[in-house]
Amino acid sequence: MRKIILSFVICLLATVVVYGQTATQLKTALQLKLDEWHKAGSFPGATLGVALPNDESFGLAVGFSDRETRTAMKPTDRLLAGSVGKTFAAATALQLIKEGRIGLDDKIEKYLGHEQWFARLPNAKAITVRQLMNHTSGLVRYEFKEQFTKDLTANPEKEWKPAELVAYLLDEKPPFEAGKGWDYSDTNYIVLGMIIEKVTGRKFYDEANRRLLKPLKLTDTIPQDGPRLKGVVQGYAGPNNPFGGTDAMIVNGKFAINPQFEWTGGGYASTAHDLARWAKMIYEGKAFSPDLLPQVLDGVSAPMLGRESKYGLGVIIRKTQVGTSYGHSGFFPGYMTDMAYFPEHKIALAIQVNTSVGRNLGKPLSRLLVEVMEVILAKQH
Repeated sequence: MRKIILSFVICLLATVVVYGQTATQLKTALQLKLDEWHKAGSFPGATLGVALPNDESFGLAVGFSDRETRTAMKPTDRLLAGSVGKTFAAATALQLIKEGRIGLDDKIEKYLGHEQWFARLPNAKAITVRQLMNHTSGLVRYEFKEQFTKDLTANPEKEWKPAELVAYLLDEKPPFEAGKGWDYSDTNYIVLGMIIEKVTGRKFYDEANRRLLKPLKLTDTIPQDGPRLKGVVQGYAGPNNPFGGTDAMIVNGKFAINPQFEWTGGGYASTAHDLARWAKMIYEGKAFSPDLLPQVLDGVSAPMLGRESKYGLGVIIRKTQVGTSYGHSGFFPGYMTDMAYFPEHKIALAIQVNTSVGRNLGKPLSRLLVEVMEVILAKQH
């Protein structure tokens, strides 16, 4: 019996040593990939998060978090995640849908119909919650309205109310009837956030923290709720940035514009490591009831996101060389993010860069994630 136990312990130790070597080799190979990409591009820095099938996860970094001081980017540095934050709003809504407090195919009039501005909302009476979540409502983007960017730049410290954002498209003619087209729009998720607050009686960030961030231990993910955000590194938006007009987005520890306005259209700062862990949890059905996953992943055609791409309930569904991916991309002046989960391999990845000048990256972030997956798969065989 003692010999059997001893043999088992030796085998176990050997497995741990081999796995440790494999993990180290993988990190080395991925760091090399990041270094090569950074050298070929002209962007300040980036972070990469990896979540593996055995639930091990880690972060890597390359380049600089601050171009002027030449401060090295660290895996623990937070960056604004842009529209990736929509996944937190979607997951919160999906929990409420499971609880019967929101109906996926309810008309939004049921929740917001009494608001003074509601009748002036394009397609107001026809829009459903599902259409908000998959961007088929016909509500266009408030954030690219010229008047909004002017007002944002003129009042950089203003704290925006959701109804003030929606006001930029009241009385407009919608580009299509509700459910009859597709157009990506932050406005959809601002309205979804208003519904979440209406049915819970709580602030969205408090609700998402209670339901998602705390129980799932996403300790490096924080709400984008003001102009000073702890641990968030400098972002570079380029010299002709319409959102505030500056290249460096943080001046003396404070954002040039209050990023609070993004709210449920994005609204989070995070690390790539946390986002990779989050992607794995969402798309493995651990952030809401797994029996809702088929509806979440039932996407509508979204050609502007790439050939054969679809958009589900807060998720971009892409076909890639390494299999289907579920995830989301994000943009905020000074920052770009992409995260993806590859169900065939049970691996999730996230990449963040502290620039929003896409041409400086050398390749789209979604393409880089596929190349990172190729490195991981090569190391597994």
